[in-house]
Amino acid sequence: MGRATDDIEDLLRRHAPQVLGALVRRYGHFDPAEDSVQEALIAAAEQWPGGGIPDNPRGWLIRVASRRLTDRLRSDEARRRREETAAALTPADAFVAPPPGEGPAGTGPSGLGRAPSEDDTLTLLFLCCHPVLSPAAQIALTLRAVGGLTTAEIARAHLVPEATMAQRISRAKRAVRGTQFRQPDARDRDQRLAAVLQVLYLIFNEGYTATAGPDLHRTDLAREAIRLTRAVRRLLPHEGRVTGLLALMVLTEARTPARTGPDGELIPLDEQDRALWDRTAVAEGTALAEEALAQGPAGDYQLQAAIAALHDEAERAEDTDWPQILALYDLLVRRSPDPAAALGRAVAVAMVHGPRAGLAEVDALAETAGTAGTSGTAGQRNHRLDAVRAHLLERAGDMAAARTAYLAAADATLSEPEARYLRMRADRLDR
Repeated sequence: MGRATDDIEDLLRRHAPQVLGALVRRYGHFDPAEDSVQEALIAAAEQWPGGGIPDNPRGWLIRVASRRLTDRLRSDEARRRREETAAALTPADAFVAPPPGEGPAGTGPSGLGRAPSEDDTLTLLFLCCHPVLSPAAQIALTLRAVGGLTTAEIARAHLVPEATMAQRISRAKRAVRGTQFRQPDARDRDQRLAAVLQVLYLIFNEGYTATAGPDLHRTDLAREAIRLTRAVRRLLPHEGRVTGLLALMVLTEARTPARTGPDGELIPLDEQDRALWDRTAVAEGTALAEEALAQGPAGDYQLQAAIAALHDEAERAEDTDWPQILALYDLLVRRSPDPAAALGRAVAVAMVHGPRAGLAEVDALAETAGTAGTSGTAGQRNHRLDAVRAHLLERAGDMAAARTAYLAAADATLSEPEARYLRMRADRLDR
């Protein structure tokens, strides 16, 4: 029974953004649509374990959510009509929701419109990344509506109070209210696509290495990010940025079976049993990375995918082509000021020129991060910086300083598996 319940939960999580997209497309009301989808998910969670999963679960969810939304809109409209009639402000026949027996415009009598097999998630992605929203709002709304994260999870990921994140999401929903539910035209496609890819990458990263909580890996989020990126690639098969991002995700996810030990402990890349890596995924990701580089000028995702491919192609850690990885990082940091890329380059410098050279790079990054203050972003950088500094200090033979840096990194991270790993490394140096 427990396994069946888990399967149903996975199924509902996978279909939730698709159902929400269908309702927003058909009714154009974001907040009520989200509430109605949640009610449909609750109904499914209550009914399916005993009655069985329907043949078309997405269609079932869309029908139930549509009925709930229609009832809600009718109730809201009836209330407004009573108030307006009493105030003699508008005619009594000013309906927003369809009358009984009819669907919304263009959808037919049942209110179902197009067949529920159509996946509206991609269009929902573009809506969540609408240019009227700030980048922070785009990310928050997409993580909530498409990624399925709770407001608390999104708040932890951004290191802000939950109430602050709830307000940000509510403002984002209000900002896109009334926006036509369609994919962007050619004029704003590039800007919207860049925002979508950024958000998908964030969702994947939250899934691959959770920023907080007891689990290192959230398989549902990582797989959802890959699924959505595949959907974007089907729409834009010749777009190098999309192909590169998909390659990066597939190559990174291929290492998942070797990332944790029997008790869920973190195993770093250079210590992983590479026989456990998903070689089918490695082959697919490598082919995608090569295709991405051939699809135009190398952008950030293409370069990161090429780096990931070099890691995954090495049969042993000592076989890694670090000079080539360093050359790719040099290109990447010249294109983008991303601190994660700069930190990756520092590691590559250490592997090519020695740990002291890498430490000099890390110290320079730490000085830059210090000028950014102590906000959430800087705090996250300091956690990564301390972890890399500790590793390089250990390689350089300065065990006391390495232990201090490991403990500082452990205190800064919100991820319990990462904190346990970092403290274990510190304890090992104390023996």
